[in-house]
Amino acid sequence: MTWGERFRGLRVDVTPLRTSRDFRLLWAGGTIFYLTGMVSYVAIPFQIYRLTGSNFAVGAIGFVELVPLIVFGLYGGALADHVDRRRLLVGCGLGQAVLIAVLAVNAFSGDPQLWLIFLIAGLLTATSAMQRPSREALMPRTVRHDQLTAAQALISFGMQVGVLVGPAVGGLLIAYVGLRWCFVVDVVGLVVATVLYAAMGHYAHRAETTPPSLAGIKQGLDYAFKRRDLLGTYFVDIAAMMLALPVVLFPALAKDVFEAPQYLGLLYSAETVGALLMTAFSGWTSRVHLHGRAIVIAAAAYGVTIALAGIAPSIWIAAVFLALSGAADMISGIFRGTVWNQTIPESMRGRLAGIEMLSYSIGPTAGQIRAGVVADAWTVRGSIASGGVACVVGVALTAAWLRDFWTYDDRTDEHALAEREVRQAAGE
Repeated sequence: MTWGERFRGLRVDVTPLRTSRDFRLLWAGGTIFYLTGMVSYVAIPFQIYRLTGSNFAVGAIGFVELVPLIVFGLYGGALADHVDRRRLLVGCGLGQAVLIAVLAVNAFSGDPQLWLIFLIAGLLTATSAMQRPSREALMPRTVRHDQLTAAQALISFGMQVGVLVGPAVGGLLIAYVGLRWCFVVDVVGLVVATVLYAAMGHYAHRAETTPPSLAGIKQGLDYAFKRRDLLGTYFVDIAAMMLALPVVLFPALAKDVFEAPQYLGLLYSAETVGALLMTAFSGWTSRVHLHGRAIVIAAAAYGVTIALAGIAPSIWIAAVFLALSGAADMISGIFRGTVWNQTIPESMRGRLAGIEMLSYSIGPTAGQIRAGVVADAWTVRGSIASGGVACVVGVALTAAWLRDFWTYDDRTDEHALAEREVRQAAGE
């Protein structure tokens, strides 16, 4: 094999984009949702701070969004297992467009109302939480079973592009044309993405469905806790985010530790840049079968690189380690998504997507609290480094406890084989 062939084997596999029209539509719509949504993500807290001058008021957005995230994430997952998922995507997309339009009208008015911003922020979280399980549950239906890893990498790539580019666009709009235009851009993006979703084909549920209810949600939770391989994916992600996530400490790290506040943006963007680069060279992931071990190794590498960032002698070296941590986290995310898509039955996919969304939403919230408390009680460096070490320990304990997760092999796992047979029978 020549070096050129080896390099081509590393490049992200774009086969799902070439071979599936509906995957192209789903990918493009999701990428636009992320990109323009991040523009509003920057604008909303900036507007609150401008109106109040209070950091507490800005932080209160998280409290407003927490309950809708939990309630409508679980309900949206149950709903996705019963109704037409494409219609739910379209309906929630239109709902979000209307809500952002209200924020735009409020921003263009001479006297923006703070209470309205908080109300809309909560409603936006509710509609987004209801929509996401359907989007994730539809993805496996749009590609062949053997393309799931490549499709997951592409979805992750689009998300990271949005996370990296969206805030930069929002910052430029705020600086040069005004905050109100951030909402206009988001409305346009939401409409375009919703049109793309509406153009997708219809994917009927394969079997009789269960109407959304507390009993149905409990059924999904029971299924998740009985599957030790799935539990492993949840606990590893929670361990990494709850114990090692350092984002809340970046301002103190740049200003007080490195005395270089002008490079704060470098710290914020480093992980995303690392994740993007890793995804661009993720072609090898489709040739990996021991996904449990890959997740554990990647998550442990995330903890190690975070710890090294905490003790780095300069902000530039810290940024390099943060980029490596972003790359490791992306690999863990690709394989976690592959396990979910390979093994979760069609009838459960929406509810499990809702549970998954909670696992990677609650973890960062708790992680920010842990990081802040430890930094105040000890030091910023100590909080970051100890969090990274704790992540490695937590991941190792999870692997030792959940052996079915550690030994997961998509060639022999009973759930992966069963889902593969179902998809083959359905011509997928």
